Amino acid sequence: MKRYTLLLIVLLIGFSGLAQKIKPQEGYSPQIGAMINMLEDLKGRVTRNVRGIGDNQTDFLWDQESNRIGALIMHLAATEAVYQVLSFEGRQFNEEENLKWGTALRLGDKARKEIKGKPIAYYLDIWDEVRKKTLSLLKTKDDTWFSENMSMGMNHHWAWFHVMEHQANHMGQIVMILKRAPGK
Repeated sequence: MKRYTLLLIVLLIGFSGLAQKIKPQEGYSPQIGAMINMLEDLKGRVTRNVRGIGDNQTDFLWDQESNRIGALIMHLAATEAVYQVLSFEGRQFNEEENLKWGTALRLGDKARKEIKGKPIAYYLDIWDEVRKKTLSLLKTKDDTWFSENMSMGMNHHWAWFHVMEHQANHMGQIVMILKRAPGK
């Protein structure tokens, strides 16, 4: 029983630190600002995990069904880009956007063949550009808009929560791959 009590205390202390860190980002409405704070924190953790890794780690393929770290970072950028057009323009990717982002968005065999051969900085720079646009677009909105439903029935808040949740899931995957990649 003591072991579980100690674990609970450690978890509560850890989560209380997170709760104190989640606060509205200045220059945004309160709910959007809190979401931005969380999105930026998560992106920073993903970036810290991969910054400076070598090309052999960036392109490491654990098995024939997995994804490379570079492809996963592109996937995070593509997911954020598709939610930009869904949330701010109320549409899916057009043909040009699908050509640019479709492979990274879907991953799979095509991504394993095509998304490789670049240093990690290449993928992080792309994600930085996408995030810069997200921050700029969200700055033009308020919490009333954030709670409004999109055409698919979900509200904007849920959509951006999903982006964050998606990034958290892939952060775990990236860390797992890094632990098995050569040179780490």
